Amino acid sequence: MEIETKCLHAGYEPKNGEPRVVPIVQSTTYKFDSCDHVAALFDKPTEFMYSRFANPTCDAVEKKIAALEGGVGCMLTTSGQAASLLSILNVCSAGDSFIASSSIYGGTINLFGFTLKKLGIECIWVDVDSSYDEIIRAFKTNTKAVFGETIANPALTVFDFEAWAKAAHEKHVPLIIDNTFATPILCRPFEWGADIIVHSTTKYMDGHAVQGGGAIVDSGNFDWTAAYKATGFFADFVEPDPSYHGLTYTKDFGKAAYIVKARTQLMRDFGCYPAANSAFLLNLGLETLPVRMKLYCENAMAVARYFQKSDKIASVTYPGLPGDKYHALAEKYLPAGASGVITISIKGGRSAAVRFMDSLKLATDEVHVADIRTCVLHPASSTHRQLSDEQLSAAGIDGGMVRFSCGLENINDILADIDRGLSAI
Repeated sequence: MEIETKCLHAGYEPKNGEPRVVPIVQSTTYKFDSCDHVAALFDKPTEFMYSRFANPTCDAVEKKIAALEGGVGCMLTTSGQAASLLSILNVCSAGDSFIASSSIYGGTINLFGFTLKKLGIECIWVDVDSSYDEIIRAFKTNTKAVFGETIANPALTVFDFEAWAKAAHEKHVPLIIDNTFATPILCRPFEWGADIIVHSTTKYMDGHAVQGGGAIVDSGNFDWTAAYKATGFFADFVEPDPSYHGLTYTKDFGKAAYIVKARTQLMRDFGCYPAANSAFLLNLGLETLPVRMKLYCENAMAVARYFQKSDKIASVTYPGLPGDKYHALAEKYLPAGASGVITISIKGGRSAAVRFMDSLKLATDEVHVADIRTCVLHPASSTHRQLSDEQLSAAGIDGGMVRFSCGLENINDILADIDRGLSAI
């Protein structure tokens, strides 16, 4: 099936007389006919047994997302932050380090740079534009993973998969990619060398701002046994797991070792699994994802070009624009479009940006992005409010910066709203 068809049909195939739409299985538990049956699942988990591990509704959506990304398995989480956290904890423990692009989402920067540090895991920050040689030099003897973001939020940098994947695999460690803004409709990172993908499904995958969630997808391509032999890393993939009755993930689950380990170890212990109803709502969003992503990109390109024409705008950042710093990488990795998010800087700084946003009637001022409705955010007044002007500058944020997330309204209405905002400056 082509990806548009997978969005509708992958993950769930009803049998004769069964519901056509993925049903909501609102149950925490499952019935078994014998103690031996239950005991076998605690030796090797192969069926549903408790909602902290898996649920039939969630399972159908997990299979769909795995099919969309081209992976061997997927695990849903309660948020994108939970997905990023577990993706690292599945390969790193206290005393380890990993490399991350310095332009990734601000919430993930806090998670990696502060919270994981408290757990004894070091994040080594590397500029997203670094060359292969520069990335290689950042590795330490205890570095066990590399993390990047296809389209960074809100920096809108584009990740050079080939350079980063080459460095990661040279060092026998997996490349983990946050593909939230691109979604598998615009970019499929496994085809460019990524090993693990995470998503905040709260954004474009859901699209309607009705559920918070995340996902981890396993490509099945990383050879954990070979990496173990080369580096001594990842022993808990290839040696028996004492916390699960001696289960050996590479032996018992083959290419799905990573995602099964994440579920049986981390989801078991952290319990950040979504409710069946949340997965049901996510699935509704996934069904229209190809149609929506196409229009998001079309509207964003029109809006970006419109902003470029205004003498009240100091700069427009959108990888789809010719002349953008990341346009060449966008053409290579994102030929179908660069998402619906644009970053602008308004002349006149903070006060001008605030007047612009407060004058909008159609666009919603909200702490969200990638909604079906157009929304805006002023980082200096919200997510980065505690920083001084000097600190904002160091972070690449000026008082005039606005994150503009195009929705699916008629483009003429979006542009008219922008005119309303610009006229107030």
